[in-house]
Amino acid sequence: MGVTTAEPGYASLSEQAYHVLRDRIIMLDIAPGAPINEAQLAADLGIGRTPIRESLKKLELDHLVVSYPRRGTFATQVDITDLASICELREVLEPVAARRAALMARPQIRAELAATARQIAAMGAEPQDTRALIAYDITVHRLIYRAAENPHLQETLVRLDNLATRIWCLALDRLPSLGEHIREHVGLLEAIAAGDADRAARIAADHVTHFEASIRAVL
Repeated sequence: MGVTTAEPGYASLSEQAYHVLRDRIIMLDIAPGAPINEAQLAADLGIGRTPIRESLKKLELDHLVVSYPRRGTFATQVDITDLASICELREVLEPVAARRAALMARPQIRAELAATARQIAAMGAEPQDTRALIAYDITVHRLIYRAAENPHLQETLVRLDNLATRIWCLALDRLPSLGEHIREHVGLLEAIAAGDADRAARIAADHVTHFEASIRAVL
């Protein structure tokens, strides 16, 4: 097999497979309900099938894949009715993460947050690459969760954000302004970088509320 060690940044081959598969599923590169071809994935990633199977077990806990005896493993369907329950939790936990990040972020991550805010602020009025913008959104949220210095909170919010992103991708062609949604992160990132916990928590709550309202408006 071509690759025998995990790529830099991953602790193991199964972790590498997990992150690649997770992002393909949440970005709908693997369509909802589509079968997961273990052999093809192993060939694509240049790793054995054992790490693929280990990653699928973890993805099943994330509610991103489902396995059926004698039928195989499939990407889960995207259920729009899950939006309310997902946002209900995010409206509570996103402000907690933003507040903690503002108070707990290490200097290096704080500088990264400020730099990301500047990059987003420098974007054009309406960027055209929607896929890149969604990837940017995912990156920003994961950065904030990491800055909060609470692994249990981080794990929970990553899982919720993944499910929310799948719903977002499903409604993407009907949403009016993706760029506006991304630019909402500027104030949030600046508040966290500056250590303004109250403002960061308030903006995070508003961001989740606006996200839910935007999706509901096009359903």
